[in-house]
Amino acid sequence: MPDQADPVPELSASDGLSAHQQQAMFRDETAWKVARADKFALIVDAADYFRVLRKVFISAKKELLLIGWDFDFELEMLPGEADENGLAPDGLPNQLGSFIEAIVERSPELNVYMLKWNGAVLAAPGRLAPSVALSMFGSDRIHFALDGHHPFGACHHQKIVVADDALAFCGGIDATEKRWDTSEHLPDDPRRICKDGTRSGPWHDATSAMSGPAAAALAKLSRRRWHRANGETLQSPEDTPPTPWPEGLDVDATDIDVAISRTEPPFDGKPLINEIEQLYLDGIKAAQQIIYIESQYFAAESICAALEERLREQDGPEIVVINPVEAESQLEDDAMHVTRQRMLERLEAADHQDRFRIYYPVTKAGEPIYVHAKIMVVDDILLKIGSSNINDRSMGFDTECNVAIAEPADVIKSFRVRLISEHLDVSTETFEKTFAKEKGFIATIRRLNRASGRGLRDVDRDSATVMGELLADTRLLDPRYHPGEETNAGRGLRPRHIAILATGLALGWLAWRKWGS
Repeated sequence: MPDQADPVPELSASDGLSAHQQQAMFRDETAWKVARADKFALIVDAADYFRVLRKVFISAKKELLLIGWDFDFELEMLPGEADENGLAPDGLPNQLGSFIEAIVERSPELNVYMLKWNGAVLAAPGRLAPSVALSMFGSDRIHFALDGHHPFGACHHQKIVVADDALAFCGGIDATEKRWDTSEHLPDDPRRICKDGTRSGPWHDATSAMSGPAAAALAKLSRRRWHRANGETLQSPEDTPPTPWPEGLDVDATDIDVAISRTEPPFDGKPLINEIEQLYLDGIKAAQQIIYIESQYFAAESICAALEERLREQDGPEIVVINPVEAESQLEDDAMHVTRQRMLERLEAADHQDRFRIYYPVTKAGEPIYVHAKIMVVDDILLKIGSSNINDRSMGFDTECNVAIAEPADVIKSFRVRLISEHLDVSTETFEKTFAKEKGFIATIRRLNRASGRGLRDVDRDSATVMGELLADTRLLDPRYHPGEETNAGRGLRPRHIAILATGLALGWLAWRKWGS
């Protein structure tokens, strides 16, 4: 830690928002509910999350709610730790589906409800059969449903787990393939392996855990989503014994308010809900020193405009964005990263005091780490984490859920330090000592960042493809609704668009075969 002669500059509420102003940030436009968390924790990367999740599933007595973009029931939750019978060290099956079956068999009153986006079946059709088998041939207390209650082309993207209304998780981590990794992000880690035997790349992600009324509120939200998806009304479990906090999960804060924010597109006559977007904008506006963002994408027009306004100010906050260098597919890269390039040009033009950076993380071997976390930390006054990306879909088209806290200040600040220290492969103490000397967030990153090995690299400007320019111009794959618009406004991907895309890709492939080979 810094010595007494050279203290770390503090970012206290008195430097930024008053306690009253912090709470005012959580208003009707920015939060669905604000509920108290008896305990609150932040979990970085899926290796730790999956291990904690098993403990919570085992201790559940009445109800488990799993609300997700995707579930892979053949997922090895603790890779490399199963014995010859496929059992994890806790004596239960390592694969997610078999594990759920085993815990239901052990707990005679336990019901498990799993809600998955119906479009994930198209993205990974091979995962449907295990899901159907688990639902049809497993226990009648295992319930599985596909969620298609959204406009055509939209996505159910929430990632929530709740046990007995008492313990909940909300963040960016899906219980599916390719998500598992440790915070070390070791090059060629043999535990990062897919079912077909191929290696998966390094993956950075995060989620949150909470107990008490905040967990009960997330359970209520999950039951509402279940009802909208299939019409079934679920009742809260009664007379559940106390759910223990997972052993080994450090508590970051106790007895704090947690705000739950949503994105829901207009549907069935109901208006757009864009609480997540409004809280992003309020946080950006309130920042005095540092805005730190981690996101899978960087393509939301409203967020870019708000950051651009702050960069035009004199002596405004420093802004650091952590992004993946490229998307998981060429089409996804075309859809999102041409727009990202255009936004970066705008931000750099506004950045007259060198206060903006966008980086991607790499392993010790220089391999890019895929960033899937969805986080914003503003000074020490706001920490938000959830399922929403920085793209238009997450602001007003897909179904999202985030949680946010405005206290304690030291927890908010230390989480930002923890994240950036992981990317730079330094201790949090080293980062804070360097920050005390450099007096700036970007200057500290520059000082600690290595030219080779683990660290952060500048996001390059790739040349745009014809398809990328088209998708950026039309926002065909990154649409949104705005307040007052209805579903019939024609946003999003329509069947005719799919046909046009398919035809364009086919013609491009034929042209490449004829002239490019």
